[in-house]
Amino acid sequence: MIQAAQKPEMVEQAVHAIALAVEIGGVLMLVLTAIVATALLFRDWRREGTFAPAYHAYRRNLGRGILLGLEFLVIADIIGTVAIEPTFRNLGVLGLIVLIRTFLSFSLEVEIEGKLPWKQRDSGGGPRGEVHTV
Repeated sequence: MIQAAQKPEMVEQAVHAIALAVEIGGVLMLVLTAIVATALLFRDWRREGTFAPAYHAYRRNLGRGILLGLEFLVIADIIGTVAIEPTFRNLGVLGLIVLIRTFLSFSLEVEIEGKLPWKQRDSGGGPRGEVHTV
């Protein structure tokens, strides 16, 4: 049988392992999306015959991959900090990390979409995406 003192240590080790797995998943997501985006760049470049449209698609694909990888890394930081040792110092460090990554995500989103996130995409209608019938 497992001793009572060993249970918290086992839980802490399991949480560390989960945080590490999610962090590795985030890094793998970054690497895989970079590889796939690069492969799509060359495919689109060959199909289009011109570099500019393929390059713009490449930047969008790469940015989306970075956003997804950042989300995994934030999750890993939250698990590692809050679940294991939620001291004020660790929570402050986590807050700064999340703030920096949120700024990066926001910047990437603006770069990818070419607009602020709270601006609605115009669906062909008038202001604020309203559709007018004639």
